[in-house]
Amino acid sequence: MSQRPLLSLVHRTQIADDSISLQLDSSLRDLPTANPVSPVPLQLLEPLTESHYCNNQNGEKEEDDDDKDVEEFRILGHSLCFKRRRESDSLTSNKREASSSSNGLDVEERRSLVKTWGNQPLSAADSEIFEIMEKEKERQFKGIELIASENFVCRAVMEALGSHLTNKYSEGMPAARYYGGNQYIDEIELLCCKRALEAFGLDSESWGVNVQPYSCTSANFAVYTGLLLPGDRIMGLDTPSGGNTSHGYYTPHGRKVSGASIFFESLPYKVNPQTGYIDFDKLEERALDFRPKILICGGSSYPREWGYARLRHIADKCGAVLMCDMAQISGLVAAKVHITILLFCLSIPALMDLNPSLNRALAVLAQNQKIGLELIVVILLCKFCHLYGVFVPWGHDNKECLNPFVYCDIVTSTTHKSLRGPRGGIIFYRKGTKPRKRGIHLGQGDESDQYDFEEKINFAVFPSLQGGPHNNHIAALAIAFKQVATPEYKAYMQQVKKNAQYLAAALLRRKCRLVTGGTDNHLLLWDLRPLGLTGKAYEKVCELCHITVNKIAIFGENGTITPGGVRIGTPAMTSRGCLESDFETIADFLLKAAHIACMVLREHGKLQKAFMNGLQTKKEILELQKQVENFATQFAMPGFDM
Repeated sequence: MSQRPLLSLVHRTQIADDSISLQLDSSLRDLPTANPVSPVPLQLLEPLTESHYCNNQNGEKEEDDDDKDVEEFRILGHSLCFKRRRESDSLTSNKREASSSSNGLDVEERRSLVKTWGNQPLSAADSEIFEIMEKEKERQFKGIELIASENFVCRAVMEALGSHLTNKYSEGMPAARYYGGNQYIDEIELLCCKRALEAFGLDSESWGVNVQPYSCTSANFAVYTGLLLPGDRIMGLDTPSGGNTSHGYYTPHGRKVSGASIFFESLPYKVNPQTGYIDFDKLEERALDFRPKILICGGSSYPREWGYARLRHIADKCGAVLMCDMAQISGLVAAKVHITILLFCLSIPALMDLNPSLNRALAVLAQNQKIGLELIVVILLCKFCHLYGVFVPWGHDNKECLNPFVYCDIVTSTTHKSLRGPRGGIIFYRKGTKPRKRGIHLGQGDESDQYDFEEKINFAVFPSLQGGPHNNHIAALAIAFKQVATPEYKAYMQQVKKNAQYLAAALLRRKCRLVTGGTDNHLLLWDLRPLGLTGKAYEKVCELCHITVNKIAIFGENGTITPGGVRIGTPAMTSRGCLESDFETIADFLLKAAHIACMVLREHGKLQKAFMNGLQTKKEILELQKQVENFATQFAMPGFDM
């Protein structure tokens, strides 16, 4: 019985249209040798169905030319259909491949297109974004910027931020990068670290610094991550009392609103509701009960000085690391413009009417300008003034009294507020030998007399929390720290404080209520509740008048959903050249905005929709807006021309 020839697959290069090649194999045993048959490329199709045959029988023949090339075979009782590949298909496929490889352009034309993409100015590359940015530039120029955490940077900082340094990836620390080609990036970061330590008068043997955090919130969380385990305890100022949410804030209903409160157990301390000052006695009592591993000082909206010495004492008693978030006051600390105790009063009697012994104490302080034994006299003086309603201005310029680096183990900060640098964060940490009589720190028992923060914090920043640092930011920060070391910067920060104090005095004369009655730094808190206003409503009115402030919670409130005050700061407008008399004018603008808000509230009620509709029809808003623009455009904008 003779064998039938079988169909066999022939291995060959895959054809573009996924067809296969078949040929008759005549080399079977006992069969005569046949002439070789050339392989035929075929395309596998679905088998013809009964309905297909029926359609053909009903006269509904398909006239597609492809059917001419379809042949049906039966293998082992199964029907298979194959389609022969036509030469025209092959030519079309080849042309398509050639077209896709070059798009009809030669090498020079394609190179020209790439160069055009890379060198277009913003106005040409994206006119939509460019127009929006120009509007924002105009808003900054025509408005009065009073948000305490905002400032204007110089042209040099802007140039560094928009430079080619943004192209480089540099994960890791200098000399220990995960990528090559970082020799110059290392130089920039090391120079930035050097200038950061110099700006705050720190010895590199005793202090280290990490300049890679993307923000102060990132810096704070890196400290927690490096030194704590999940569930460990931290303690910071309550947000309605002036603290920052990154210090472990949660709402009165228990909602955790920051990573610090989610991953760590936090217990806040608060200000005295009568005075607005931190209640250090209650702070100590709570800290000794709670036993936090990190005690945090510093905040976002606390207008008074921090008692670093007292905080150090409390941290030592409960065995905690003392950490300062100096984001708001870092410029004051760097410029060594230390806080002037300036207490405003409702009725100021003449100094000659004071108790003679207090006059002698003031004379001693004026001569010595020191903090030491005289501090006791100052405390007694303040106690006396508080009891008798007398408030005495007194100042000093002693570094150790107000410098958080003297007392704290770790200091974090933003870099874009009073420092006038790029947006980012920074961490300072102690190195070397611990001083005597210092509390037991995390992971360091009594047997250890060395700080071990450096490795833990650096590892927390990268690789635990961040990827590659923003090299353009680090270069811009180095520029800012170089400026901080100049006499011009110190003069600037002195003016920032003067302006804040004059603005506070001007608002007090206009019967406005300020939390703590004034300010020791660059910001003040205006309590709007006596006017029947919320911070949100007043902020909106100011915005329509081209004045920017930010709503803020006031201690004693239930939460921050409808905060009862606004925070006002002087750094930004001081950067534009405003002096004391200019802030007298700004105080008038602020009061006019408050009167407009009260007027709309009376006429349209407290509901937000009705209130907003009422604002749209107030001609007083347009009048105040025009006054604000005329005032603001007198002052130049740092960094760009208008």
